[in-house]
Amino acid sequence: MAFRGPKVWLWRWRRNPLKRRSDRVEAWVLLGAWVLTALVGALAGLTVSRTVEGELARERVEWRPVEARLTEPVPGSSPTRSGAANTARVWAEVRWSAPDGSDRTGQARARPGSPAGTPVTVWTDRQGRLVTEPTTPSEARVRANLIGTLAGVGAAAVPLVGERLLRGRLERRRLDQWDADWARFDALRRRQTG
Repeated sequence: MAFRGPKVWLWRWRRNPLKRRSDRVEAWVLLGAWVLTALVGALAGLTVSRTVEGELARERVEWRPVEARLTEPVPGSSPTRSGAANTARVWAEVRWSAPDGSDRTGQARARPGSPAGTPVTVWTDRQGRLVTEPTTPSEARVRANLIGTLAGVGAAAVPLVGERLLRGRLERRRLDQWDADWARFDALRRRQTG
């Protein structure tokens, strides 16, 4: 590896009689990669964030709470007014009516010890299929921002990786040129001394 002196800011852009063409190419590659990284990361992050937030808002509009009934008693002790048993829920079989009037069955969370026929609130989509409870607007905003950030970082990594690969190729080419120049110099020196 070549010796590197103290770091000088913007050294690639300064005038220097020893600057080679490969140095200018590397400077433009580096500048282009950083600009692309910022643009691609920001655009991808914002696009994904808006898309996710829009989809979650659509779910809030389309998904509806429906009253379902337990088809069989839920095993476990009957719920108490205090303690952890009040918040604990187990999966149980429920039945509800879809928008087309057909009866549907599925699994939903219910309190242990609840008898058959106990009402349970479930969420369904337009076709009457079970779905999870939709996110609140603040939860949707947080989720969309996190997913957008991850997408932006992932997209921004592509130009950075490309830049590192291209700079590696430029560095190998520069070292090969140095080897060729030293070989020519060595041959010249041997002819003069020999």
